[in-house]
Amino acid sequence: MRRTLAVGIAQFRVGESVPENVKAAIDAVREASASGADILCLPELFAYRYFPQRRDTPMTVIKDHARLFGSIVEELRSACKTYQICLVAGSLVEEEGGKYYNTSVVIDENGNVVGRYRKTHIPRDECYYEDLYFTPGDSELRPFQVRGAGIGVLICFDQWFPEPARAYALNGADVIFYPTAIGWVSGVTQTEGDWKEAWEVVQRGHAVANSVAVVAANRTGVEGRIEFWGSSFIADQFGSVIAKMGVEEEGVLVRRVDLELGARIREGWGFFSCRRPELYARVIA
Repeated sequence: MRRTLAVGIAQFRVGESVPENVKAAIDAVREASASGADILCLPELFAYRYFPQRRDTPMTVIKDHARLFGSIVEELRSACKTYQICLVAGSLVEEEGGKYYNTSVVIDENGNVVGRYRKTHIPRDECYYEDLYFTPGDSELRPFQVRGAGIGVLICFDQWFPEPARAYALNGADVIFYPTAIGWVSGVTQTEGDWKEAWEVVQRGHAVANSVAVVAANRTGVEGRIEFWGSSFIADQFGSVIAKMGVEEEGVLVRRVDLELGARIREGWGFFSCRRPELYARVIA
């Protein structure tokens, strides 16, 4: 039998109530399980409104979010065990040693925490002032093993960088998940071109270059000056979008991915066998 993985994406609006947002996430876990998903991905910072769009969010708010980290993870662990599904738990605010991280937790179908990933690249842009609140993570880019598949987890701004996707692929990832919170910013013109199109294209490029499936789960709705553009999608190992949600759509989408397609593409196209790492090392800092 071919190796496959049924992957799910959850896309929803995030309100002011943390308990209600967590409930929406658990509802998505239940729905994804009922739809046959092996694993579900939630959006970035799904439990709270996107506070980094302000420069002056009080640190008391960040601390309050961080205090909830353990209890939210426990709720999600219980849901995974109940519904027998794995989860890339979007991301949450995590505190350690007085520093705050944008952290994704991976949970298996028995409710066990397989591992966690801390966002590596922290943006500083209009309405995306994450560097004022988060410390860059230094998580090792080795896949987590769930349901017989190696999965990589990267978060939002990490999407724009080729190196972490390649590192995961070289370490054996079959699928890379990108929990996301991104959208249009009121008052800022897209002078470079279509942001949403570039966002999808760059991730499809990671899929092709690395022969891995890519799963991006974004939020939707308007929060302050940001209109999140939703458009969560699943792309196969040659960059073909096999499932995509609308800008304002809420719900869960599940598709089965052929995990063996990546190996066939690498063999046929030579993307890995023809690499020249002895040359790349001269320019990689």
